[in-house]
Amino acid sequence: MNILEAYDLTGSLRDAAELAGCSHHTVARYVSERERGRAVPGAVARRPGVADEFLPKLEELAGRSKGKIRADKAHERIAAMGYAGSEHTTRRAVAGLKQAYAAGRRRVHRPWVAEPGMWAQYDFGDGPRIGQAATILFCLWLAWSRFRVVLPLLDKSGPSVWAAADVALRRLGGVPAYLLTDNEKTVTVEHVAGIPVRNAAAVEFGRHYGLTVATCVPYDPASKGGSESTVKIAKADLVPAQANLLGEYASFAQLEAACEGFCGQVNARPHRITRRAPAEMLAEERARLHPVPGGPVHRGARGDPPRRCDVAGCVRGRPVLGAAPAGRAGGARAAAWRAGGDHPCRARRPGGGGPAPGDHAGQPAGR
Repeated sequence: MNILEAYDLTGSLRDAAELAGCSHHTVARYVSERERGRAVPGAVARRPGVADEFLPKLEELAGRSKGKIRADKAHERIAAMGYAGSEHTTRRAVAGLKQAYAAGRRRVHRPWVAEPGMWAQYDFGDGPRIGQAATILFCLWLAWSRFRVVLPLLDKSGPSVWAAADVALRRLGGVPAYLLTDNEKTVTVEHVAGIPVRNAAAVEFGRHYGLTVATCVPYDPASKGGSESTVKIAKADLVPAQANLLGEYASFAQLEAACEGFCGQVNARPHRITRRAPAEMLAEERARLHPVPGGPVHRGARGDPPRRCDVAGCVRGRPVLGAAPAGRAGGARAAAWRAGGDHPCRARRPGGGGPAPGDHAGQPAGR
C-alpha cells in the first residue's frame, strides 16, 4: 500500500508503517514533506562517478571478451587513457558491466521432447580404484525411455569404448538413430573451421551398427545433460565415499556386479519426469530401434596396426597387451578386445567371433 494512502486511512504513523511495510520514521518524513507542500521524496539521484567517463571503453572490453575481462587488466587499459580513479572503483564498474552482460545473454534451458528410437548419449566418469588400478565408468542413456547402462572399463581407448558401446546396445535390445558423445579423440580427431573431423574407427562403428555418431558442442556439457546426469548418480552410488559408506572393491568382477545392480535399481523405479519405469518404457521403444548386428565390429580391420602374438604368448598392439591362447604364440594375428572380469583382455578371432579355442580364461591380463 502507498505510504501516504496508509496514513490517510489510519491516521497513525505506526499503523501506516505496518501497512506499508516500512519504518514509522519514513512515514513521518513523507507526511511532513507533504504538509510543507514539497514533492514527495523519491529515489536519491546518483552522483556522477569517477569511472563514468570511461564506461564506454569498459563496455567495449566486456563485450569483446564476452564478459570474461579481468578488472585489473581493464584498469591497466583505462589508466593508460588518463583514468585517475582507484582500482577498487574499476572493479565495481567492471563487475556491474559483467553482470549486465550475463543477464542479457543468459542461456534458457527448455525440456527436451525426445522421439522414441532417435537418440542415445554416452559419457565417462571416474570410477573407484581397485588396488592400484583406476577404473572408468561408461554411462549410456537412452533419451526417450531414460534407460541407463553403466559399465566399468580400465581405460578410454578405442577398443574399450566400442566394446562397451556394443554391450550397451545389446542390453538395450536395439540401435538408435544417433549416438551423442563428447569430442574424445576416439570420436573426433580435430575441428576444421568448426566442423568436427571423425575418427575412422567411429565412422566404421557407425557404419557397422547403422547409426550416426554425433558429438556435442565443445566445452558445453549441458548439450548432453542426460548422460551427464547418469554419470553423476552413478558416481554417487558406485564410488566409495563418506556419504554412501561403501567399502573398497576387491576385484573388477565385484565392480561389474555393483554396476549391474545399480542399473537394475534405477531402471526399475519410476522416473521423476515420466512417472514410469525406464525398463517398462524401453519395452515400448524397442519397436522403434534398429536390430543389433549379429557380431561386434571388428576393430582390427582398418586404422589400427595388426596385433601379433610374440613368443611370450602376449597379444601386443598399440591399445592393449593381453594373454594369447595356446598354440598362437610366435606370430599368429588376433584382435584383442576389452571385456569384463578380473582379466579384461581376451584374445578373440579376427572378425568378432568368440574366444579362440584354448583361451586361458583364468590367466590375468598384462598391461
